[in-house]
Amino acid sequence: MKKLLFAIFISVFSLQLSAQIGGTHTYNFLNLINSARVASFGGDVIAINDNDFNLSFHNPALLNPEMNQELILNYVNYFTDINYGYAAYATNVKNYGIFSGGIQYINYGKFIAADERGIVTGEFKAAEYAINLIYSRSIDSSFRVGVNVKPIISTLEKYTSLGIVADFGVVYNKPRSLFTAALVVKNLGTQLKGYTDEKEALPFNIQMGISQKLQHAPLRFSVTFDHLEKWDLTYDKPENESNLDPLSGQETSESTLDKIADQFMRHILLGVEFSPINNLYLRAGYNYRRRQEMLIESKTSTIGFSWGFGVKISKFHLSYGRATYHLAGASDHFSISTNLDSFRKNL
Repeated sequence: MKKLLFAIFISVFSLQLSAQIGGTHTYNFLNLINSARVASFGGDVIAINDNDFNLSFHNPALLNPEMNQELILNYVNYFTDINYGYAAYATNVKNYGIFSGGIQYINYGKFIAADERGIVTGEFKAAEYAINLIYSRSIDSSFRVGVNVKPIISTLEKYTSLGIVADFGVVYNKPRSLFTAALVVKNLGTQLKGYTDEKEALPFNIQMGISQKLQHAPLRFSVTFDHLEKWDLTYDKPENESNLDPLSGQETSESTLDKIADQFMRHILLGVEFSPINNLYLRAGYNYRRRQEMLIESKTSTIGFSWGFGVKISKFHLSYGRATYHLAGASDHFSISTNLDSFRKNL
């Protein structure tokens, strides 16, 4: 099995060797992290096989029968007055599999409208929405597959765009060794109606992930390999920018080995979860690419690091996550989930 996973990894990693991905696609809100748990893990998790319904948003194959009647609500206080979130519900249909429906939204707030002369003419709003229709089913005792079909509507001032994409996932789970591996193809689809006559590219992504929970310690480790369809995710400096060290004034250069190591690490997201007592979870993560793209050399701070916690109180699971993007600020993520069956049993 390990040889098979390694072969798949090498195959998808070499599909395309191209430059950085930022600012080249539409519907980038699809990649925003809703779950507080996932945010605290560094930005993405696709290979943790437990009863966290939020994880099916990142890998539809993680939707399982234990999530029957689960309801989740997520809210993110983003930068300036931008807010976004995700809400979903799951139900298990006997002999067919488990289904869920949800909606992802982002509200960019109000903007001042002005003409070409700078004269204010009023205000306008911008928002985007994606419906998430997830189906998952077991193949055997170890493998599970899932699909998430996402119709999209985006309204930016007077411009409206429609699209449809799908995520496809597979999970391999080995309960005895507490090991999980996963492969996900995200945002495969098309823009049905562009903002103009031209259609734009979508934020396509191929990911692999593994997680390992320790047998005799309350620790779980997660590694996610992001954007396997591209090798070089580095930012190309404009030609007029030099590579001079700001302190010494000397020309700087990287060795070939350093460049390869840097490019490899830009695909890696690391996370760890620690549960000191029942129903309490402490989490931390590291996103190397986020740190390299957003840090200021003179003051690196904790950019790229994230942390959070989760707690179960009565019938509710509550989680908080905080991810540092830049010295200018961080994002705060709030999640709440419950199982509706737990209320019916008490009636």
